[in-house]
Amino acid sequence: MFDTPGVFIREIPSGSRPIAGVATSNTAFVGTFARGPVNRATRITSFGEFERIFGGLHPLSETSYAIRAYFLNGGSVAFVVRVTAGAAALATCAIGVDIDFNATSEGAWANNVRIGVAHGGAGTSYTILVREYDDAGTAILREEAHIDVSITPGSPRFVEDVLTENSELLTATQNNEALPAPTQINGADAATLDDLLEGVATDFTAMGSDISGADGTMEGDGAWAAAASAALRGNEGATPPTGIYALNQIVPQVFNLLCLPGAANFNDPGHAATVAIYQEAYTYCRNNFAFLLVDPAPDVNRGNIQTYLTELGAAAGPNAALYYPRVTGADPLNALVPRVTGPSGIAAGLIARTDGARGVWKAPAGTEARVSGATPTDVMTDRQQGPLNTSGVNVIRTFPVYNSVVWGARTLDGADARASEWRYVNVRRLALFIENSLQRGLQWVVFEPNDEPLWANVRMNVNGFMNQLHRQGAFQGASARDAYLVKCDSETTTQADINLGILNVYVGFAPVRPAEFVVIRIQQRFPNAA
Repeated sequence: MFDTPGVFIREIPSGSRPIAGVATSNTAFVGTFARGPVNRATRITSFGEFERIFGGLHPLSETSYAIRAYFLNGGSVAFVVRVTAGAAALATCAIGVDIDFNATSEGAWANNVRIGVAHGGAGTSYTILVREYDDAGTAILREEAHIDVSITPGSPRFVEDVLTENSELLTATQNNEALPAPTQINGADAATLDDLLEGVATDFTAMGSDISGADGTMEGDGAWAAAASAALRGNEGATPPTGIYALNQIVPQVFNLLCLPGAANFNDPGHAATVAIYQEAYTYCRNNFAFLLVDPAPDVNRGNIQTYLTELGAAAGPNAALYYPRVTGADPLNALVPRVTGPSGIAAGLIARTDGARGVWKAPAGTEARVSGATPTDVMTDRQQGPLNTSGVNVIRTFPVYNSVVWGARTLDGADARASEWRYVNVRRLALFIENSLQRGLQWVVFEPNDEPLWANVRMNVNGFMNQLHRQGAFQGASARDAYLVKCDSETTTQADINLGILNVYVGFAPVRPAEFVVIRIQQRFPNAA
């Protein structure tokens, strides 16, 4: 009712809820590293950030080299999960009686950390200087100074809180309010930060004085298979989840590609440990709209790769791809000996680069998919590649001018004999992108009245999303009618469905499949006789 003549404004909801596309090439890496948080997915956007948090390249970490290759070949976002196996240990030491310092993560790296403590007088605050040295104990790699730190719980500068929030090297545990012993500098107690800065390495307490840090079993160790299979596979029921299941913690962010380079490094008969990891990882990817990149084991070659494909079993499905052969390149840790690694990191980087430049619907292969920093260990001809391609194996080839490129775009379900509709990597990944985007973009539909007004809103929003993809070139067909289909009405959702609380939305699309075989027809033409 209106009491006064005039113009009144009422806002009417448009019903439009635009559906945003999810990321397409966020890559998850799970493996062993020199340092870093354990069983916690950490988002990084550069190899420099990986070096700072996880210690960079390690000679026994296959995964560290894969991450370097990922960023070198165009990768942009990675979620890194560090796992530990065997006797990995956290370095700890006591300063005085009541202050315990712990390394921020397990590993032998912390045995090169030195701590200095300064305090003048009998107060309850002090200053600590932390230095990480190289193995020779001469060059300072990192240095942190924490000034006016309190040992009184509840203080704004309480030692435990300050180090947890600000230190990349230490955490602290303090139970009583006794002062820590000051560092001795030239026979005298250190009273200021300047005193500590003028000291030498031997003046600081070593982190390993009580318990030394240890890396445990790494991916290049002989005991890797026995110690690490369970660590990589992890436990979804643990608190927090471990191994690959640590990726559950990145929600609402998503990962799209999963690389487990260390999984291929087991020297066990029949690749039993490798297969167990890849099969569990494949199931996890399938449940999360993700795609698994499988590495060939070091002993896999053209002669036995069919056996390897058979061994993979359930992991050889549409949500996975295998790239062959392994690759070799310069090793920054050993300039004299090239490093041979699996190609999954390279493949992930090239997929990310292709997604950014052309879209997820473009096959990540061809002359544009040039490999940086490595060359294939097995150089093949067209005739030699043929059996691999028809078996669903993507080969890295070397060509004149183009050098090394990925020359295949098939899923592990893409063998000719399977006649799968998910033969190609780009088609399968486009479907996963659409499925994940619609699942997230239609969350608002849950518990809405299941009737024509809701169906009309769903049709409008899904059509808008699919039409945008069509305009970008994701589908075949000149018109929207030829390119995709969205149906949500009384035919898709019957009264029986409504009674059960079910809403059915049908979405179809015509994918752009790659031109895998290009046929050039040549015909001789003769001029007409005079």
